[in-house]
Amino acid sequence: MKKISVFDSTLRDGAQAENITFTVEDKLNIVKSLDQLGVDYIEAGNPGSNPKDLEFFARVKELELKNAKLVAFGSTRRRDIPVEEDKNVQALLTADTGAVAIFGKSWDMHVTEIIKTTLEQNLEMITDTVSFFVSKGKTVFFDAEHFFDGYKENREYALKTLAAAEKAGAACLVLCDTNGGCFPDEISRIVADAVSKTNVPVGIHCHDDVGCAVANTITAVEAGAEQIQGTYIGYGERCGNANLSAIIPSLQLKLGYACIPDDSMERLTKTARYIADISNMILPNSLPYVGKSAFAHKGGMHVDGVTKKPRSFEHIPPEAVGNRRNVLLSEVSGKAALLSKLELLGDAVSKDSPEAGSLVELVKELEYNGYQFEAATASLELFALKHLHKFKPFFEVTDFKVIGERSEEGAHNRDYAMIKIKVGDRFEITADEGDGPVHALDIALRKAVGKFYPSIEKIRLVDYKVRVIEPRDATAAQVRVFIETTDGDSTWTTVSVSSDVINASLNAVADSVEYKLLMDSKK
Repeated sequence: MKKISVFDSTLRDGAQAENITFTVEDKLNIVKSLDQLGVDYIEAGNPGSNPKDLEFFARVKELELKNAKLVAFGSTRRRDIPVEEDKNVQALLTADTGAVAIFGKSWDMHVTEIIKTTLEQNLEMITDTVSFFVSKGKTVFFDAEHFFDGYKENREYALKTLAAAEKAGAACLVLCDTNGGCFPDEISRIVADAVSKTNVPVGIHCHDDVGCAVANTITAVEAGAEQIQGTYIGYGERCGNANLSAIIPSLQLKLGYACIPDDSMERLTKTARYIADISNMILPNSLPYVGKSAFAHKGGMHVDGVTKKPRSFEHIPPEAVGNRRNVLLSEVSGKAALLSKLELLGDAVSKDSPEAGSLVELVKELEYNGYQFEAATASLELFALKHLHKFKPFFEVTDFKVIGERSEEGAHNRDYAMIKIKVGDRFEITADEGDGPVHALDIALRKAVGKFYPSIEKIRLVDYKVRVIEPRDATAAQVRVFIETTDGDSTWTTVSVSSDVINASLNAVADSVEYKLLMDSKK
């Protein structure tokens, strides 16, 4: 198997995505996660850009990485400044990483109109900077910024920038589709040409502005690229970067390349969810390989086929990437589809038993009343266990109260919640505050239940959705509340319906906590 070097830029390019801000602690945790996955290089930031990255590079030295090497990122020296006197160049040395990624201009238009220098001086800037870091014992990756646009307008000059970096000692020449506007046929042709003109490995760095970053990266590898760059779940500026969680399994499981250790492949999904959690972003269900819906099947022929022969509707086994099959329910689902969702029942109910028929009727009745279980398997399992008298509640909410306080405009407003629960013969009353009534109830409930069941300290509400079922009733409408919860390893969704949004929210939160306790008890 041909080895493909994996270069992750989540902490640098990914941090440039809208709504993402990493703390130093966040970055350290992501480094540990990517190292466990087995990536080769982690581009960890630009020490010359901000104090946070300087602090990170100081603290990351305390980690004992087993697989990954850290890379500091920066640019070629500025025009008319000797490389030894360039502050950004010196900042890269303070990062004290064994490798550096240096970006330089490969598009003649950028050279003359953006950084306002001559084509010859730009080549000197590339040569000086790369050779400087090589002389300091660094492995240098040269990022040929805007290479594909530059190649299409001035092929000769774009290739000259690669030749300058190679002559200066760069270990890898990375071709960047910085604007993200290329298509696979262009990538294939241009990468093949660049590979034929160089004597060191070529890498590929794609952005997703036309939705082709993953395809372009795979095409580049087939054309001879030996390093893939991207962010782990595609985070990045504008439309994002090439998504490594899709590229790695495509190359390794389907095309026979070696990207990460084989025994790390089943960590792909867990790593994606962990990084999304740290980023405070919701992992899209539709993400290839690692998304919640990547192996989802809804009723009819698909469910029947995948149950009989999984590869009839699944291109790989979901377990290969640490994911799982998800059979979705609808109003036309049969007993087999329903029972396949109720894992916690085990073999207690067979397809032909009276209990199976009563469960189907229960689901139909609940959905008639506004429930929806396609994405809320946790609530479905709880309903089924209660219906079959196979569930003993871990706690009972006996009373609650929410107080909303609104002060002058622009002030930070808080809501307060008091909750009383019963566990066996014992009662617990807890109060807390939050950003809104549901947040306050969630915190208060978990604090109260945590007195009896410490394991729930790990869980966190990651998504909250409200849907109006009967808008004609205006503010008295029935609402459906979905709550998604995680404990860092698993993610589950609960649903509740009521004409009182606070009641519905509390019920869904309580179910999410109860489901965690139920899963723990089954272990």
